Amino acid sequence: MKGKQTVWDMVRSLAVIGVVVAGIYLFVPHDEDADPTRTVDYRVEALTARRAAPYPVAAPVGLPEQWRATSVTYERKNASAWHLGFQDPDKQYVSVEQSTDTSDKYLTRVTQKAHADGQTQRVGDQVWERWDGEKYDALVRREQGYVTVVTGTASFEQLGVMAAALEFKQGPQTP
Repeated sequence: MKGKQTVWDMVRSLAVIGVVVAGIYLFVPHDEDADPTRTVDYRVEALTARRAAPYPVAAPVGLPEQWRATSVTYERKNASAWHLGFQDPDKQYVSVEQSTDTSDKYLTRVTQKAHADGQTQRVGDQVWERWDGEKYDALVRREQGYVTVVTGTASFEQLGVMAAALEFKQGPQTP
């Protein structure tokens, strides 16, 4: 008899917990249409990277508010790699990648296996190589000792908008 009371007590306890959880779900406000994308401020990281990087670090200037920065990193020990990720107005991903690693292996990694398609795209007074891929497309610009890549799921037009907004600056080097 005692074992049945214990099982029955457990069932009642679970029912009470279920009612409490259902009440919390129903009465606590939640917005299913809310955008879960977190926006980051990249200004401090850009200043730090510009002081540390051996090349002029690219960051956009004057993009409309609909462009939202979502990620930023600078890794000095990893070939001075600069990364700045954005969500464009069409909710597509666009990133700016720079590094002193100009190898095909690096380019393949940051472009998600895109390949040069032999075409170029003029952005302002600069000519960028176009890379096509299954996941990402990319605009690639090789300079002396470093490479700049604008890549992502966005169209070449949107990649060009980002490339046109880039300002290349280098700060005083830190030891």
